[in-house]
Amino acid sequence: MAEVEFVKCDCCGLTEECTPAYIASVREKFEGRWLCGLCSVAVNDETVRSEEDITTNEAMDRHMRFREQFKSSTPPAKPAEELISAVRHLLRKTLESPRKKNGSSTTSFSGSENRFSSMSNEEVST
Repeated sequence: MAEVEFVKCDCCGLTEECTPAYIASVREKFEGRWLCGLCSVAVNDETVRSEEDITTNEAMDRHMRFREQFKSSTPPAKPAEELISAVRHLLRKTLESPRKKNGSSTTSFSGSENRFSSMSNEEVST
């Protein structure tokens, strides 16, 4: 098995196990910040949905502000179910999102083979 490291999302705090090469590629794409898969898709979606061209850094800031608006002061009762629901919502939102004028989309799910969730089976079944 490939060497893996734990890495914490600079946006939401989710910890994942990833290969060092994958960690480096994500940090390169997001200006030195580590973003989990969910936040990276949200940032890409923010870039695509924007009326004007925005930088990756601006898209990250917008996503972080959006996330802060909905962050609760108490932990969710069923975090795994809420995470799954959030991913489902984000995927629907991404699929329904208008494309840039040239018809292309920057949203990508590549690299997922190098990312392993650190969520244990116990957490998923709660």
